[in-house]
Amino acid sequence: MARQLRVEYEGAIYHVMSRGDRKEPIFVDDEDRLRFLRTLGETCERADWEVHAYCLMENHFHLVLETAKPTLVSGMKWFLGTYTQRFNARHRMRGHLFAGRYKSLLVDGSDDFYLRVVCDYVHLNPLRAGMLGEGKPLEDYAWSSFPEYLKPPRKRGGWLRVDRLLGEHGIREDSSRGRREFREIMAARCGQEGHAEEELWSGIRRGWKFGAEDFVERLVGKGQAKRGNSSSYLSDTLEETMEEKARGVIRAFLKKRGTKLEAFLKLKKGDPAKVRLAGELRRKTTMTMAWIARELNAGVPQTLWKALWASGQKSDNTRD
Repeated sequence: MARQLRVEYEGAIYHVMSRGDRKEPIFVDDEDRLRFLRTLGETCERADWEVHAYCLMENHFHLVLETAKPTLVSGMKWFLGTYTQRFNARHRMRGHLFAGRYKSLLVDGSDDFYLRVVCDYVHLNPLRAGMLGEGKPLEDYAWSSFPEYLKPPRKRGGWLRVDRLLGEHGIREDSSRGRREFREIMAARCGQEGHAEEELWSGIRRGWKFGAEDFVERLVGKGQAKRGNSSSYLSDTLEETMEEKARGVIRAFLKKRGTKLEAFLKLKKGDPAKVRLAGELRRKTTMTMAWIARELNAGVPQTLWKALWASGQKSDNTRD
């Protein structure tokens, strides 16, 4: 079977879903769910993602995310790998947590219809799965972004972007009135599912794109994709990779210090400045410690890990 098509470009929107290995749970309790969301927030910072919607189920999750830069693949690698290591460390387990490759559906962002439909699909997932008691409102399911939409901005994670979906439901402001209107719209949606909705849902569940008939042609016309079979990766025209982002972090760090790269590389391998920059690269990118140690001339990865631990910059047990 051909590998799933991955298309990456600046400003791309995706519906991402991944299941537990052998359909086993990926969350044991609420602490796991909180860790998952914290890891998601870290990934958004590293990979320049914005999340429009999410829903955590027992053995799988749904995300609707937008990538400012073409970082879906590198971001998902870090995200799933890091959560798996944290889950395994907490529960004293080993091995795979997720089954195979995650599914990513490219969403047409040129028309408000497609993003709205896919976010509604994610937010209504607990209802379709029968996880709400009879007569219970949609916001009673705590592990979805829907109840977060109903909170004031100061009580939400900064990585959750609500303005676009609200706007595509015709709501102009993220105000108490606007949030109340959104709640009423979704309450009405809970009673409107039928054959028409099921046809849309099937379009989301299958394939690699969800959009207008000319969606691919528009991508090709903009140079953001090339025609080919489903085993091709359409990312030849990327303007910025994660490695390029990492080099940008290095340049910004050196500029702030007023230091040239050549002089910086000549510093001792365990110099505090190199340790600080390594910590910044770990927080802001998905580059491996091997890459960071090599680029900074900071010795072997294990030694750099120890220096990060000693400096207090390493707060999890993720190693790569």
